[in-house]
Amino acid sequence: MGDLRGFTSFSEAHPAEVVLEILDSYLIAMSRVVVHHDGMVDKFMGDSIMALFGAEKTGQDDVRRAVACAVDMQIAMVALNARHKESGMPPVFMGIGINTGLVTAGQFGSELYSVFTVVGDEVNLASRIVAVSLRGQVLISDATYERVADYVTAARPMTVFVKGKALPIGFREVLAIPSLGLAVPRQELRRSPRVQAKLPFTYRAVEAEVIGEARQASTLDISYHGLLARVSDRLAEHEEIRIDLPLPLLDHVAKGIYARVVKSTERDGMHLAAIEFTAISDADAAAVRRFVQILV
Repeated sequence: MGDLRGFTSFSEAHPAEVVLEILDSYLIAMSRVVVHHDGMVDKFMGDSIMALFGAEKTGQDDVRRAVACAVDMQIAMVALNARHKESGMPPVFMGIGINTGLVTAGQFGSELYSVFTVVGDEVNLASRIVAVSLRGQVLISDATYERVADYVTAARPMTVFVKGKALPIGFREVLAIPSLGLAVPRQELRRSPRVQAKLPFTYRAVEAEVIGEARQASTLDISYHGLLARVSDRLAEHEEIRIDLPLPLLDHVAKGIYARVVKSTERDGMHLAAIEFTAISDADAAAVRRFVQILV
């Protein structure tokens, strides 16, 4: 499963015709990649795409093709954003989650409407994994990694608690497929100067699109794409938050930045959170970049 990061706020900030044009070009490009890897596009769900490998017919390389497809999708997103830039349209970023397991597959529906699809707990788990993915990431479940451990280069294992599961689920980030000469381009995207800065700001937890109460925090350092912060209460890793960030040197407040906690630690009695922006307006992104450049 793949979906665009922060597409709700993106839709609010751009005209409907721009949103539809970008969504259409994104879904077409991703569908072509899926078909190229002999996958099946199961459905579109708004800005999400669900693809199946090994559902109608199974093969020994189903999981490898699924992972290779996901990496190629992220590479295709770079090319898509390059075309968007040439035509004056804003960039979009996708997160991808992959799970492998036994599902119920078949034709569901009635004489009025029916469709071939898959259902089951493994499908739900894939949706949980994509929900914690950051822009440009390919995350795979432990069950998937067991089948491609000798095929991919992956980051250290991570766990997260999700609704409906008593125990945390495990997953890893795919970084590359050496035998195919493929690398996920996300690492280049995140490179930027990082400078020390103490900026008080407010954040709110986001759960099921419900925004929580404002809490106080302060940055320790900041980059183009995120920040390290001291927070009043410990934040869980992969938790989604919304930030209002004052940038005093520019007399500007970057409001409504959506972000995700990528690491949560405690040091000398302080709760620290490494935070990456997942959705930010063009104006606020430019302001953050300018603020960092001034401090550099």
